Amino acid sequence: MVPSGYGHPREMLDQQVQRRQLQGAPVLFVKKNDDSLRLCVYYRELNKVTVKNKYPLPMIDDLFDQLQGSRVYSKIDLQSGYHQLEIRPKDVHKTAYRTRSGHYEFTVMPFGLTNAPTAFMDLMNRVFRPLLDRCVVVFIDDVLVYSQSQEEHEEHLRTVLEIIRKEKLYAKLKKREFWLSEVTFLGHVISGEALSATTNDIPYTLILF
Repeated sequence: MVPSGYGHPREMLDQQVQRRQLQGAPVLFVKKNDDSLRLCVYYRELNKVTVKNKYPLPMIDDLFDQLQGSRVYSKIDLQSGYHQLEIRPKDVHKTAYRTRSGHYEFTVMPFGLTNAPTAFMDLMNRVFRPLLDRCVVVFIDDVLVYSQSQEEHEEHLRTVLEIIRKEKLYAKLKKREFWLSEVTFLGHVISGEALSATTNDIPYTLILF
């Protein structure tokens, strides 16, 4: 029986994010925060021979340093973020995987590739470069818009949404949050007064002003 709550291969065929293939890697399922399951391909052998992308992921503390003086926040989560990057046609066959319902290959970047996080981070930094260190914090497919006032936030949020539309990126409607005085982002609660960890693993509060 195929687990529910994840992108079924037939559904992804309909969405044109994959196509049929004759051989490929095994799959596994990873539980998401909402208890649904995400299909992940076990690309162990492919990752072994992949040249690792040296593009660095940002340090969480460095991202939070940008929030000094902020008071208003909006959070946007991109829909199936990695799937918004297309695979070069000549490399599509490398993404092949096998399931009970058949063999498939991705036409967009799947979860499980060793360079997927850095490739997507590079895309997001290029897209939002004019706003970084000004009013936007980006970590892979999570976008946080921050401002010092309501008036300023209106301008910042409009600019971010225009960029998302122009670049043909797709946001997850259920997970967007606008015009907040306090927001949870990357495991922390952020407000104009303080930054607090949401888990007992990092028991501290950082005063922002």
